[in-house]
Amino acid sequence: MGDESRARSRNEHGQYVGRISLDAVLEVFEARDDAARPLTATDVMEALDCSRRTAHNKLNELEARGDLATRKVGARSRVFWIPMPARGEPTAGRAADSTDSASTAETAATDEAEADGSDDLDHPPAVSSAIERADLPGSGPMLDARREALSAAYQYLTDHPEAKKADFLRDVYYDYPAGFESAEGWWNAIQPALKQLPGVDPPEERGHIWHFLGG
Repeated sequence: MGDESRARSRNEHGQYVGRISLDAVLEVFEARDDAARPLTATDVMEALDCSRRTAHNKLNELEARGDLATRKVGARSRVFWIPMPARGEPTAGRAADSTDSASTAETAATDEAEADGSDDLDHPPAVSSAIERADLPGSGPMLDARREALSAAYQYLTDHPEAKKADFLRDVYYDYPAGFESAEGWWNAIQPALKQLPGVDPPEERGHIWHFLGG
């Protein structure tokens, strides 16, 4: 990274911020030796020396504008790749390729989960079960997105065992908005469910500190 890395500023957590273009993320995909191999957020994070949330944000932007495709593999893992246009191949051949890609994607996501165990949100079974049972609004993909937001909020609290509401809104909401148009609406849905998860010690009064007690 050299001079570019030194020129970039860091946030309060010591992570690089800003000045990472979408083209830079696409270059990570184009630099692969195996053009068919999907990448994870960890791959992008390590290649660009950025925070995991920045990598997720850039990947999600590229997916939204159609430059990347994505799919969830496993319980909480996601992989990304550059979609390839059809080239007159028979349907059966494409189906076989899809199966191979899915297998490769699953392996990549599993490797990422084992490597960091953080933003993949790979929680203990009791926590995952509690998140699945959480009373959250919505259904279908929207409910899945809100469970993922709850999972991210829980992971944030485990990483920051003393956190205020403002911390969740600053560091979790903007990465996992889950269809809510405002941070306040997001918090009103997420915080009652977060209170019920294992090891969470919610504040007795509004604006006070949430604690993670472990477990």
